[in-house]
Amino acid sequence: MHRPIIVVALGGNAILRKGEKGSPEESWRNARKAARALLEAYTRGYNLVVTHGNGPQAGYLLEAIESLPSERPRQTLDIIDAMTQGWLGYIIQHAITLEARRLHLNVRAVSLVTRVVVSKNDPAFRNPSKPVGFYYSEAEAEKLARERGWILKPDPRGGYRRVVPSPRPIDVIEHDIVKRLALEGTIVIAVGGGGIPVTEDLEPVEAVVDKDLASSVLATRISAERLVILTDVPAIAVNFGKPNQKWLRRITTREARELLEKGEFPPGSMGPKVEAAIYFAERTCRRAVVGHLDEAVKVIDMKSGTIIEPANCDRIK
Repeated sequence: MHRPIIVVALGGNAILRKGEKGSPEESWRNARKAARALLEAYTRGYNLVVTHGNGPQAGYLLEAIESLPSERPRQTLDIIDAMTQGWLGYIIQHAITLEARRLHLNVRAVSLVTRVVVSKNDPAFRNPSKPVGFYYSEAEAEKLARERGWILKPDPRGGYRRVVPSPRPIDVIEHDIVKRLALEGTIVIAVGGGGIPVTEDLEPVEAVVDKDLASSVLATRISAERLVILTDVPAIAVNFGKPNQKWLRRITTREARELLEKGEFPPGSMGPKVEAAIYFAERTCRRAVVGHLDEAVKVIDMKSGTIIEPANCDRIK
């Protein structure tokens, strides 16, 4: 029986819900809930590759490191990316194992520390835009910028967050290993937090790659059947948050790009998700879907969320 591979990109709310403090108890509760949805998808005949963000956790580690005495060495952002891959990968992997045992399923999960290739000349290094860490008031943001030299910008969800460079991913170095494991039926957790960024010469760089864009590159490289992006809203919307807000059920990549160019989707929020969906759909002639984590199985089955279809393919696969 052929089991297609799908890539499921978990939003930050898979581990940390808005309003939570990020305690281990909260992380485990949220991860177990996500694991149940992933295993339900697995039992429906999908091989799974799971990706996840790391913004709050990377910010947490950055703050912890900054609070150390000045004589203690600071760790670079690429190392922090690796630390969060291990941290969150372990939680997701173990949550899947625990839920599989509870459901008497013989399925294994593995977390793979993954590197992502970026260009050292990417303009993102001159214009930091990726939010990491916690939300701050305007007064707190001004104080942190003054005292620590951070760059903080308003977040579409409210408040201010620290921003760091976010270069575009070009390739995923371990993509062949991910595909081989997935085809064997192992649930693979990969490109956590967007992966660890390195240049074409394998030189590590300090940045946080967008998880959704990295997921779309990985999904393309492993010939995934579908890219599923799970987040904290039901679907993609135009005029989001306004009285004339409209949820979109199905759009083509051409329509999505036109809306993106009109500024409908903010760079720090829905924008990268739409870009990721366009990238995957256009290169594979396959569909991507964006929807709410709480309806994960329905989104995976494309019965909920927004479906993004390739516009220029003779036959959609």
